[in-house]
Amino acid sequence: MTFGQTIAASFQELWLTTGIFGFLQAGGWGNLVMIAVGFVLLYLAINKGFEPLLLVPIGIGAILSNIPFAEIAAHTELHGEFVNGALYLHDVSGGFIGMFYDLGVTSGLFPLLIFMGVGAMTDFGPLLANPKTLLLGASAQFGIFIALLGAVVLGVYMPGIDFNLYDAASIGIIGGADGPTAIFVASRLSPQLLGAIAVAAYSYMALVPIIQPPIMKALTTEAERQIKMEQLRPVTKTEKIIFPLSVLTACILLLPSATPLLGALMFGNLAKECGVTDRLSDTMQNALINIVTIMLGLAVGSKMQADQFLNLNTLGILALGLVAFCIGTGTGVLLAKLMNKIAKHPINPLIGAAGVSAVPMAARVVNKVGLEENPNNYLLMHAMGPNVAGVIGSAVAAGVLLALVPVLG
Repeated sequence: MTFGQTIAASFQELWLTTGIFGFLQAGGWGNLVMIAVGFVLLYLAINKGFEPLLLVPIGIGAILSNIPFAEIAAHTELHGEFVNGALYLHDVSGGFIGMFYDLGVTSGLFPLLIFMGVGAMTDFGPLLANPKTLLLGASAQFGIFIALLGAVVLGVYMPGIDFNLYDAASIGIIGGADGPTAIFVASRLSPQLLGAIAVAAYSYMALVPIIQPPIMKALTTEAERQIKMEQLRPVTKTEKIIFPLSVLTACILLLPSATPLLGALMFGNLAKECGVTDRLSDTMQNALINIVTIMLGLAVGSKMQADQFLNLNTLGILALGLVAFCIGTGTGVLLAKLMNKIAKHPINPLIGAAGVSAVPMAARVVNKVGLEENPNNYLLMHAMGPNVAGVIGSAVAAGVLLALVPVLG
């Protein structure tokens, strides 16, 4: 081979490793589409301020996982070979965000650590001061079971979509607008759909400011949105300490399948409220949850690879998740309207929308819509009651599904 031929061959080899060549191959257009989706998520996070702590890592994960030949989202695999009649096993390490996924998402570890941090940041005082808002958090989980039924129907009647009862339960939990819970349930029941479910759950959590206001306004009158609620009663420290212990005890006795999620949540909350573990509480609220959020966001984004994401099953999951989330928002508002008819003290129906467990975004959206109708109507603390109740409600719903689906399926 001449010198010129060697140079030409080298350039040919270089060309075959470029991203341009990868995008020009069959299916490369899908990678470009998903990279564009990643940039859209970054735009929503940076320019619009929609849950940037979630959407920035997810968006970057989507971009990185669709780079041709980079294998950044590749998973760690176990390989074996026979040497002199003996089997030797060794790991082949994947890409770094693929390893995040294997470490924390597939195992279900990251959701539990997130719940621990959420518990340490959560004040259950508004719920204890107004216990009836627990019903609003429960009613907002209605969308979970509607989506479950919808997934079963799609699996039976829609060509190209194949959902069984396990898949339907995993898809339905998206309606709780609780990303960690959705990941935990999917990792147990339908790990093959975990990526699409995680993306849908976190996407809808981040898009709460877009999705919820039109539903809230469509189901309420201007007069209802202007209702001012009474100041909440003070809640004692003793009540705040007893509450997580009581919830944990009830969960142990009645629904052990929900104890991983609720146990982590209540442990974090007890560390915050007991007053003697401030260092632990501070670590959970800051360092721990920030580190896990980075790795979880990148891991979720890693499942937005074109070959896994652009299919009918994923589109069905996204559609059902949106329906579940909308129904959960609507049922919360409607129950608040009903409660307002029979309650001694007026309830602004808007706070029912906070029953989905997107904490604290849903409560902030309720407060924003209330202020638009009446600049002196501050609903944030009132909305936090159903909002934190929604976290408990989604964990309970997850426990019910984890207990019943293996029996029925």
